[in-house]
Amino acid sequence: MKISDVAAILQADVLVEGNMDTEVKTACGSDMMSDVLAFVKDQSVLLTGLMNPQVVRTAEMMDMHCIIFVRGKEADPMVLQLAEQKDITVLQTRYRMFTACGMLYEAGLRGGCEKE
Repeated sequence: MKISDVAAILQADVLVEGNMDTEVKTACGSDMMSDVLAFVKDQSVLLTGLMNPQVVRTAEMMDMHCIIFVRGKEADPMVLQLAEQKDITVLQTRYRMFTACGMLYEAGLRGGCEKE
């Protein structure tokens, strides 16, 4: 699925527009960046309610293509500027993390640790 599909499924606003045609196959949801660094492998999309520059730095280190801020939280302009510099798409959805993850799972996006 493309990032543009993810945005449509979640009725998300695009806060930083990277390459919306980038194919993504996996996602994870977490507010703990230490868990993302320790346990996440081969993820393309990060769903989080955490709103600080560390989210962008973590996504960059993990080679993620898209960050989705859940619960309609407003992103700090500094966070958005950093994401733009790193060419990471940033979306914002009104859905809570559990619901957003479920919607993406139902549409075919999976976690990277599951067996196909």
